[in-house]
Amino acid sequence: MVGVQPALQRVAERLDRPLADARHPGAHGVQGADEFPLVRGEARFDEDDVHGGVLRGARIVRSFVACAGRATISSMRRSVLLGPQGLNATLIDAVVRLDVRGPFAAVTAGWQEREDEIDELSAHLDRPVVNLRLHARGEDVFQRDPEILLAYGDLLDRAKKIQDLYRVRLMHAKDAVRDLLASSADADVLEPELESAIATLRTLDEHHGQRLAGLREAFESEWRPAERPVVAEHRAEISEILSRVAGLAIAGGHVQVLLDRMRLFDVAPLTTHLPVFAWSAGAMVVSERVVLFHDFPPQGAGNAELLGAGLGLCRGVLPLPHAKRRLELTDEKRVSLLARRFAPLTCLAMDEGSWAVWRDRGGLDIHQGKVILADGHVTEIVGA
Repeated sequence: MVGVQPALQRVAERLDRPLADARHPGAHGVQGADEFPLVRGEARFDEDDVHGGVLRGARIVRSFVACAGRATISSMRRSVLLGPQGLNATLIDAVVRLDVRGPFAAVTAGWQEREDEIDELSAHLDRPVVNLRLHARGEDVFQRDPEILLAYGDLLDRAKKIQDLYRVRLMHAKDAVRDLLASSADADVLEPELESAIATLRTLDEHHGQRLAGLREAFESEWRPAERPVVAEHRAEISEILSRVAGLAIAGGHVQVLLDRMRLFDVAPLTTHLPVFAWSAGAMVVSERVVLFHDFPPQGAGNAELLGAGLGLCRGVLPLPHAKRRLELTDEKRVSLLARRFAPLTCLAMDEGSWAVWRDRGGLDIHQGKVILADGHVTEIVGA
């Protein structure tokens, strides 16, 4: 689940086991060990990691969100979810469409040691971009506060052990669902058993999420990182930067590192006045739940798994970036299982050109993307 973050490498030597496992199915090529790879390479400022009808217009999508009890749209917080920003980057198009003017701040912590490489991002936006440098700030915290370094290392190690145990249970639960999906039994006989098996998956996900949340809460309660001088110093600087920009861009990369750094400095509450534009792993971390997925992993079964709670800057949607490279969208059974397991969240498959806007106390407008449905179909929304 987690890779070794640079300042934590020396912590690993003091633990009973390393924080990373090179044998993990998520480790390959340039990915960090124990990272479920989002992509296999990089293009410009993005981590480079169907069937059904085509719908035109964003308004049609509100019917998907309405089933989850969404309210009417307002003009408060706006979170923009974008597909991969490769050679055909669309970030500027969304910024213009939402009429956001002025300088931006950027979170590129998922790029880790390469987070300072934002020249192309600034050029693409054609405006000043202030790098929040959350990865470097985290390294500074760990170097200047040895106690929090050790405590954080213990948090990561415990989280990894919990994730490993969850993965064992998940494998067996998914095997049961797969066996049922392969059954030739009549639908009226099979469906109640299948629904029960999927409910078992949901229960397992919920249990896992609660365990991880409890672990995080215990860490926050005991160590109170926000009150530690070096963390408070950096957070004050971040707050000041965010007070004088017009928007925040959150890039992709290593999803766990990105999520951890944004939590360490509690960035989310500082963005309530800003439109947030997030893509790839960035889109994943701003949602309610972070789900790792890959139907074509280099090793392993390819079971989608819950990494834990996201930042909750947008609700009711589960972003699935790099979908055409990571999901078998022509397999109706897999598609149906994914949608049913994570309902009532709207599973949104996102590739280059995809984008959607979520408004606080409003809902989700999908301007381009693919909605994964419980009946196994994929509905494409284009041209909004």
